[in-house]
Amino acid sequence: MPQDHTERRVVVTGPPRRTRRASGYYRPRTEIDEQTTLGHTYVRSLMRTQLRAALTVFAILGLLIGPLPLLFAAMPGTRRLEWAVLGFGLYAPLVLLARWYVRRAERNERDFVRLVEDR
Repeated sequence: MPQDHTERRVVVTGPPRRTRRASGYYRPRTEIDEQTTLGHTYVRSLMRTQLRAALTVFAILGLLIGPLPLLFAAMPGTRRLEWAVLGFGLYAPLVLLARWYVRRAERNERDFVRLVEDR
């Protein structure tokens, strides 16, 4: 039986020269761990959102507490009112502001982790 050379199959047993990445293969965590430019951008974006939340809290605190000395100076002789405002009037807004900040920071971190580990 004669063999036809066009029908002969060649089997390659060596390692492939090129490896193809699977489509959609993307590892932001690797980018961060290897400190690439993209990883640096991810971390910088997280830090920027955390800084924005902190500056928002700082601005609200400045607007809330900043005018109080001027208000107290304009009304001399009202020590009990001053202590009542400082002791009771500011407590609830400060607690609410702290609670908002913690929730915001945790949400930023959760969003970052979801971004990094999703794909």
